Amino acid sequence: MTIKSGANEFESLAGQFLAMLENERNASAHTVRAYRREVGDFAAYLSETLGGQAKIATVDHLHIRAYMGHLYERGLTRASVARALAAIRSWFRWLAQEHKLAQNPAILVSTPKLPQHLPRVPSMEEVNGLMNSMDGSHGGAAKDEAAAWPERDRMIFELLYGCGIRNSELVGIDLADIQWKNDAILVKGKGRKQRYVPLGDEAAIAVRAYLPLREARLRAAGKAALVADGPLVTNLRMSGTTRLTTRSVGRLVKRVAQSHGLASDVHPHTLRHAFGTHMLEEGADLRAIQEMLGHERLSTTQRYTQLTAAQVQRVYDETHPRAH
Repeated sequence: MTIKSGANEFESLAGQFLAMLENERNASAHTVRAYRREVGDFAAYLSETLGGQAKIATVDHLHIRAYMGHLYERGLTRASVARALAAIRSWFRWLAQEHKLAQNPAILVSTPKLPQHLPRVPSMEEVNGLMNSMDGSHGGAAKDEAAAWPERDRMIFELLYGCGIRNSELVGIDLADIQWKNDAILVKGKGRKQRYVPLGDEAAIAVRAYLPLREARLRAAGKAALVADGPLVTNLRMSGTTRLTTRSVGRLVKRVAQSHGLASDVHPHTLRHAFGTHMLEEGADLRAIQEMLGHERLSTTQRYTQLTAAQVQRVYDETHPRAH
C-alpha cells in the first residue's frame, strides 16, 4: 500500500510496518506483496468501521474477529482467512514491540482450524518414466511435443525433482550460481536465505545439453552479455530480463506432466514433495532432507514422514489379504 498525504493512523502505521519488512527484515518480494494486501485491507476495514479519526489503541480482539467474519462473508476459505490473520498478528506484534500499543489484541484470536491435506506425490516409477520420456538417450522421444523448448523444459524437471528446489528458487538461479567443481548450485530461498543443493548427474547432463542452445538464443537476441552471468532459465522469446517467470514454469510443468499421464494437479511443488518423499523412502536422514529442502523447522520436513506412512497404509489396504 502507498501512504497518501493525510493518511489516517491505521494507514500510516500499516505503511511503516510494510517499510520495515522490506528494508529491515529483508523480506522477499512475495512476502511483502502478500502482507501489503492483507494488512492494507484490514487497515481499510478499520478506517471504514471505526472512522478515519480513530486510533489504533481502540482496536481490540473483537474487531479482529469481526473482520474474520467479514472475510468469510466475502466467500474466503479458512486457509485464506488464516493467512490474513497471520499477517494481522505480525502487524500487531510489531506495533506492541514499537510501543504503539500497550498490548497485542491479536493473541486472543484463534487461528481457524484447517484440514490436514497431504499432497499427492507421484511414485518413483512415474517420475522416472516421465524424465526418461523427455530424454532421447533413455529411449524417449528426442523432441517432446508437449514441451515448447524440450532441452530447457527437461532441465526444469530435472532441477525441480533432482534438487528439490522451489519454483521461485529455480527461476532465481543465475549461471554463475552453478558450482561445477563442487557439483552444487547456490539457491536463494525464503527470506533471502541462501543454501547449496547437490547437482546430480542427470540434472547436470540436462543443464549441459541446454546451455549451448541458451547461448545461441541469447546471442541471436543481441543479449550476449547475459551468456556468462545471466539467468539460467530463460524465456522462449528472450524478452525483458529473459528470466522465465514462476507462472510460466507452473504452466509448462502441468502441461508436460499431464501429457505423460500424470495427475492433473501436478505442479512444481509436487516435484519438490516427490524429492523429499522418495529420498525418505530410500533411507535418507530426515535432517539431511531438511537441509537440502531449506526448511527452517524440522517439523515441516516431518510431513514427509506422515506422507510416507499414509502411502504405506494405502498399499497395505490394497494388497494385504487380511486388510478388509
